[in-house]
Amino acid sequence: MKRMAIAAAAMVVVMTAAQAMAVSAGKTVEWPTSMGKVTFKGDDHAGKGLKCNECHTKIFKMKKGSTQMKMADINAGKYCGECHNGKKAFKPAGNCAKCHKK
Repeated sequence: MKRMAIAAAAMVVVMTAAQAMAVSAGKTVEWPTSMGKVTFKGDDHAGKGLKCNECHTKIFKMKKGSTQMKMADINAGKYCGECHNGKKAFKPAGNCAKCHKK
């Protein structure tokens, strides 16, 4: 019984660490907008050393479609704008084509 409890505890630690470190290689998420499709590329962000849990669930909810973003919110430092502020990453204002593709 004690071995099972230790094994279960070890498995929880390993799974939690794996989730915290996981960035799905090649994963993308797309949003259709009036300015063109915006594609979030996991590889781009992972390549900068970011982990999924840095934004999920602190900035973004996990359920697809549950976050309704507007450019005014992003420019005000919400959602993508928490990092894309001109200091940590490029500022979206004036750089529309970096995210919005026709």
